[in-house]
Amino acid sequence: MTRSLDVCLTPALIPLYNVENYIVVVIDIFRATSSICYGIGNGAEAIIPVAEVEQCAAYRQKGLGYLLAAERNGEVVAGFDFGNSPFSYTAEKVAGKTIVLTTTNGTHALHLSRKAKKVVIGSFLNLTALCNWLKTQPENILLVCAGWQNNFNLEDTLFAGAVIEQLKTGAYTLDDPAIAANDLFHLGKNNISQYLGKTSHGERLRKLGIEKDIEFCLQVNLTTAIPVLHGERLVKLV
Repeated sequence: MTRSLDVCLTPALIPLYNVENYIVVVIDIFRATSSICYGIGNGAEAIIPVAEVEQCAAYRQKGLGYLLAAERNGEVVAGFDFGNSPFSYTAEKVAGKTIVLTTTNGTHALHLSRKAKKVVIGSFLNLTALCNWLKTQPENILLVCAGWQNNFNLEDTLFAGAVIEQLKTGAYTLDDPAIAANDLFHLGKNNISQYLGKTSHGERLRKLGIEKDIEFCLQVNLTTAIPVLHGERLVKLV
């Protein structure tokens, strides 16, 4: 049976897709989905994505030892435990913990995708494990790029192209954005770090002095963990 393998280039375009007909992979390479994969891989019990800073702050009143993580425009929101730097999601900090997370782009894309058959999280850190799992699924796949403030970005689209590269030999039909994403991957694949050095989001992060986050997020296959949305919580797919 032929399945659809499609790419949604920005969250603003999600209404054009019937997400309930897909497994959705949410992609926010710099940095939310990279940090989520790393955190779940390092033993976080769950990560609760919320859309707004106020929703995140409200968990403080529940008194259950949640770690609160809030990022806006690349910076940690004042008064929160941390933002979405992967270096905040080490085993020492997150093992056995539940983190409540809100970010500029990634959690926004995730909330718009909630009606999908299943929502999983993708990053270079879990690329091969993610692709191997997707190959076993009999469903249509939609790769949702978080972009930047509802606009297109290079890094998420190139990652979508990397996923397509591993899946396209299967029985999938690709839409035009998927073909374009795969072409973009071929343009940059020989030196992804150099190719993505030109991205506007990367430039924003460099101005904040966090180049190490960029390097970290471009590491391939650091974990086999695949975060999956169960109700309100992202947990490790088993």
